[in-house]
Amino acid sequence: MQNLLSLPFSTDIWKEGEMYVAYVPQLDVSSCGKTLEQAKKNISDAVKGFLEEAHALGTLEQILEEGGLFMRMNGLLQNL
Repeated sequence: MQNLLSLPFSTDIWKEGEMYVAYVPQLDVSSCGKTLEQAKKNISDAVKGFLEEAHALGTLEQILEEGGLFMRMNGLLQNL
């Protein structure tokens, strides 16, 4: 699972009012924090939890494929 966190997820971060919002579009996962550092930590935790739960549910491959991070070739997932 640790290897998945090193995939090239793009993270958009912006300030909304007093909070920083972080969003990973490939996974449609978001989080927030009172500081930029806290938002970065929180989105990392949210992505990790999301990937772990997707793995447990058996939907991880489909999610990574739909997010454009992997492509199925000859029945095997290939990193893009």
